Amino acid sequence: MDEIHKAEERLHTRWSNWHLKNTFLFATGLILFFFLLTIPQVDSFIKSIGTLGLIGAFIVGFFFVLTYTAVPAGYVLFELAKHNNPLEVAVIAAIGAMLGDYIIFRFIRDKVIEELRPYLLKLNTPKVKHLFKTPYFAWMLPISGALIIASPLPDEVGVGMLGASKMSNHRFLLLAYLLNAVGILFIVLLARSV
Repeated sequence: MDEIHKAEERLHTRWSNWHLKNTFLFATGLILFFFLLTIPQVDSFIKSIGTLGLIGAFIVGFFFVLTYTAVPAGYVLFELAKHNNPLEVAVIAAIGAMLGDYIIFRFIRDKVIEELRPYLLKLNTPKVKHLFKTPYFAWMLPISGALIIASPLPDEVGVGMLGASKMSNHRFLLLAYLLNAVGILFIVLLARSV
């Protein structure tokens, strides 16, 4: 029994000292989402959230920003808009989407980027230094991230770009809400026109 306890302590120490654990967890989470969505019951569950009306819009908004749940969530938003006020669906779903983006933003900015910083510094060549110091880079990164969030594309890349740009939490929350609201409103208005 003592050997098992020592093995557990060694494993815990290795995990605690491993400096890429959050990056590993982020990548593993994305892969897990992909495999979960191949299960028909999980896909059916996400679509059944649409029967909850505007509460379902909030929940689906949260899933709308994730790579592997964006398509089923977009479908549910499309269906919700057929039976509810499209503006209400967009406003409420955008709150859920903002919350989902914020969780990703904080995790990428506070954990993943910090873990990857030593590897990024190894790319610190004169050309790369020059690129990061150009005035174009200072505004190009957040604008590119914002365009990705506003588009129907999954938000992780855009949120990562905004996290790398050292944007404040308040600005990010406001921007994420507005961009998601516009993207979701486009989808729900399209649903009403069909």
